[in-house]
Amino acid sequence: MTTARRTAATASEWLRDGRRVVAALLVEIEGSAPLEAGALMLIADDGAIEGSITGGCVETAVVGEAQAVLAGGPARTVRYGISDELAGSVGLTCGGGVQIFVHELFGEQTEAFDAVAAGRPVAIATLLDGPQAGRKLAVIDRTVLGGFGGPELLDHSVARDAEGMLAQGHTGVRRYGPDGAALGAEVAVHVSSFAPPPKMLIFGAVDFSAALARLASELGYEVTIADPRRPFIETPRFQGAATTVRAWPEEAFERIRLGPRDAVLVFTHDPKFDQPALIGALATEAGYIGALGSRKTTADRARRLGECGVEAWELDRIHAPCGLDIGAATPEEVAVSVLAEIVAVRSDRGGEPLKGGSGAIHPRGSRFLKSAGKPGGGVPAA
Repeated sequence: MTTARRTAATASEWLRDGRRVVAALLVEIEGSAPLEAGALMLIADDGAIEGSITGGCVETAVVGEAQAVLAGGPARTVRYGISDELAGSVGLTCGGGVQIFVHELFGEQTEAFDAVAAGRPVAIATLLDGPQAGRKLAVIDRTVLGGFGGPELLDHSVARDAEGMLAQGHTGVRRYGPDGAALGAEVAVHVSSFAPPPKMLIFGAVDFSAALARLASELGYEVTIADPRRPFIETPRFQGAATTVRAWPEEAFERIRLGPRDAVLVFTHDPKFDQPALIGALATEAGYIGALGSRKTTADRARRLGECGVEAWELDRIHAPCGLDIGAATPEEVAVSVLAEIVAVRSDRGGEPLKGGSGAIHPRGSRFLKSAGKPGGGVPAA
């Protein structure tokens, strides 16, 4: 179970037990911080704590804020940053600032937390401003639960935006007018998206696929390995880390719909297999498309794809040879190399050693940037 699902399950359990529960929600980040926006920490009235918002940097100070809410104080947004006088005492040494919304949870919100704990696609919107601050609205399977108790237009605008953010796996703050109009900045709402896990489709039942599947599943990917050869695909080495399908590329793409958060890997060296696999991948909105092979194999493959009508801008979407240059040799090392590149692409990073860099270490707004459309287009992603 992921951290988010575990925290949501705890919230439901505590509320059903009759405890009073305060949530500290990391809503915005300035510069660098250990965890991403949307991180949640729970503080119960009996002193129990679950979750984390900064990896330990400001938790003690936030518990004090939570106790003030439990004592009858209003919901509040607190900021901690390295430039603040408080920074040294709370220990936020990451060089950035965080805004944390501290508010009480209530029993009617358990259905949304149950859905998160069950792994369902859920967007939970939290009102940050005004006398109703702390009220929540959730979108679960296109059904809207709860509301902010204010203008009807605000509920409508937030529900629409939350559904769109959920589709992209995006978490962040949206601002609206006092009447709920989308064109405004007076009312802030934080939307946490608990999107379905990203998919990874690997072509080729080989040792590299087995190694990648094991590591990718640990990162939260739903991994599928496709190969039409029965003796290769029907072996126990893929069990536990991937779903296997005995299928040619065209059949596999008919079964699995891919979006900007997903990845396709081609680990075969047979033109009658890798060629349709790559052409099929380019027809999807997959955020990462990679193919193994030597530089000679890669050049030959690119030539053949070009002869099939694949344009140069489409070839640019393919990471080949895939992976970062770390000297990988074994299947497990290659898997590390490939996954590292996928994370780097998703975060719009170059994959250089941190020691030689100067920018923020933690990326804000991870996303795949490679376009699935023609030049000038682009695919929004998580």
